[in-house]
Amino acid sequence: MSDNHRVPTPPYPSLAALDALLGAMSGTGEARRRQLSMVRRELESALRQDALPAPARGSLRHLLGEQALAPYLRRAESGALRHRLVAGRRPPTSEHTNQTRLVCLDLLREAAGLPSLRLAATGAPALRPVPEHAELSALRRQLDQDLAGPLSPGRTRLTAVLALVLDTAARSGELTGLRTTHLTGDRGSVYVERRPQHGTTAPVTGEWLPLSPLARAALGRWLAVRGELVAFAHGTSRLWVSLRPNHAGLPDENGNTAGRPAGMPLEENGLITSYRRGRARYGLQHLLPEKLEQLRRAAEQQREARPA
Repeated sequence: MSDNHRVPTPPYPSLAALDALLGAMSGTGEARRRQLSMVRRELESALRQDALPAPARGSLRHLLGEQALAPYLRRAESGALRHRLVAGRRPPTSEHTNQTRLVCLDLLREAAGLPSLRLAATGAPALRPVPEHAELSALRRQLDQDLAGPLSPGRTRLTAVLALVLDTAARSGELTGLRTTHLTGDRGSVYVERRPQHGTTAPVTGEWLPLSPLARAALGRWLAVRGELVAFAHGTSRLWVSLRPNHAGLPDENGNTAGRPAGMPLEENGLITSYRRGRARYGLQHLLPEKLEQLRRAAEQQREARPA
């Protein structure tokens, strides 16, 4: 491999060990991975700024030790370790980001074999309220009514996503992991790999779940649209795909980005964005909570309330 394409070596042994630890962690979803990456970037910035004790450069145990975490947290919460400027400055990070950072540090310490400090045991932000059962029933009726008429590709995809969430209480990362092979031929059941949001030791488990007539009808509509979209791409088996061309996001050395046709796999960020935009675009604010996770938790509560 030429010198121009070598992977940069972390500047400190403790960071190299942290990278190896992150690579070995399992059972974490895409969202948690992004959060852990944020903490990793902040720790590197703190080391480069000489904000941490000198031993934190040499070993992972010192980097994740209490003597290093205290100054790191003060500096991170102040905004001094932000990766990007906000309106030309680095303001303090939000309470939600602060709590997320604490959770990630406990996960890293646990994965490194260090005792948890329970950093986020207190002061965690309250969970957003979830829709009541009556509201979920109203949503089902609306989706069923929508399926009786013409739907745009975007609304067809959103309707199918919502129907699956109502039936399975799947997380966004679990939804984006679905493939067409995870559906039975009659679309009567779907196989969902459960990927717990918290913790690094919980195994990934899977289960076949029955689908309601609403979900089967919504998936039938979506699969027809999806088939036309993937014909322009590479024939992915992922269930959720993009509706229009976009770009790969990362520019090459000349500043150009590679084009991507419609029908490419939809990643977790794209799914969450499509929910947020669809909620407003299709006038569903009165039926859908602000966050997809709120709908998921409501569906989970409804499933748990059903008699065994």
